Amino acid sequence: MLKAGDRAKAFTLESPKGTRSLSDAKGQYAVVYFYPRDNTPGCTREAQAFSKAAKAFAKAGAVVYGISKDSVESHEKFADQCEITIDLLSDPDLAVHKAYGAYGEKTMYGKKVLGTIRSTFIVDPAGKIARVFPKVKVDGHADAVLEAIADLSGPQRKR
Repeated sequence: MLKAGDRAKAFTLESPKGTRSLSDAKGQYAVVYFYPRDNTPGCTREAQAFSKAAKAFAKAGAVVYGISKDSVESHEKFADQCEITIDLLSDPDLAVHKAYGAYGEKTMYGKKVLGTIRSTFIVDPAGKIARVFPKVKVDGHADAVLEAIADLSGPQRKR
């Protein structure tokens, strides 16, 4: 898994809103979060929380990208049904997941399985990983990420 100080891995992925690249966020913070699947309880709450806070992230100088292996069509339905406003990116071959270390062995219901590791990376305006949330608990996570960006960007941008 990438860690703070590492250079963020560049990506270009499709979303219902068109092609998105990490370079689109140049000069601002990028929140790159990986989630297992559209339309599941935890993933829905997480995406809704980031969407609800979208204006606050923009005010803090940050864009938010949610990434899963689901298709663009799945993301579009998910966004429409659940009022998701952030960019949801499709990584069907898991290349970006693996580049960030967000795919691998994890324990689910007491069993070891391979899958998406729910994790979040804050990429700073210079393209380096500023903060990693390696094992995300959904509830309160968007607020914690927003607070971390406020801390990283200094007192001039605090809420």
